Amino acid sequence: MKGVLICGGLGTRLRPLTEVTNKSLLPVYDQPLIFYPLQTLLSGGITEIMVITGPENIDQMTGFLGSGSKFNCKFTYRVQDEPKGIAQALGMAEEFAAGDSICALLGDNIYFDNISQHIRAFTGGGHIFVKQVPDPKRFGVVEVDADRVVSIEEKPEAPRSDLAQTGCYLYDNSCFEFIRTMQPSARGELEITDVTKWYHQNGKLGYSLLKDEWIDAGTFESLHKAAILVRERKLAAVKPAVDKITASV
Repeated sequence: MKGVLICGGLGTRLRPLTEVTNKSLLPVYDQPLIFYPLQTLLSGGITEIMVITGPENIDQMTGFLGSGSKFNCKFTYRVQDEPKGIAQALGMAEEFAAGDSICALLGDNIYFDNISQHIRAFTGGGHIFVKQVPDPKRFGVVEVDADRVVSIEEKPEAPRSDLAQTGCYLYDNSCFEFIRTMQPSARGELEITDVTKWYHQNGKLGYSLLKDEWIDAGTFESLHKAAILVRERKLAAVKPAVDKITASV
């Protein structure tokens, strides 16, 4: 399996910060945002990763991440000239995939669940990660029944559930065949939800329900929340070790 980090888009909701740099390079507590989805890929055993970003940020991205050697992986870079959808960006990775399955991950998504076991166990078809959210209208909404996906809708006015499709997508290589046939949606983009729906319609879609926090850090509020959560988790991890040292003194 190969990884694709999708870091395109204009980041309009985070201006003026994104007039300076790509939102995936903005800080979340003590690390750049991109480190969190990157770690998800690395934990899943993925060492060949394509980074896709816009022309205005490619120099910063390559300058910061480099070849990948400091992360024990190998980066390939592609420029998405215009933000025409996540599926359009993913389609740019077809040659890079070279017949392998893909784990596509949005560069502004942070997962607090350990999803590496699902990445490593993936064998084919499609697999998504869903999370209960208070505002499902903002997302691709997934309706499920036990272990089965019932329906998927992109930003529906009347959501059938409160489960959002999050920004990690496991697809086998057949996704590229479908992407080549796609037509833009009403907003002029190739929608990643349509790729997921295609797997569902062909009976090849699985899902996992996230139990811990998930952050789509595309707004000031969610970026701030992400920093708070990361700080809390890191301090909580350090405290037992400090207590043990203190007790032995």
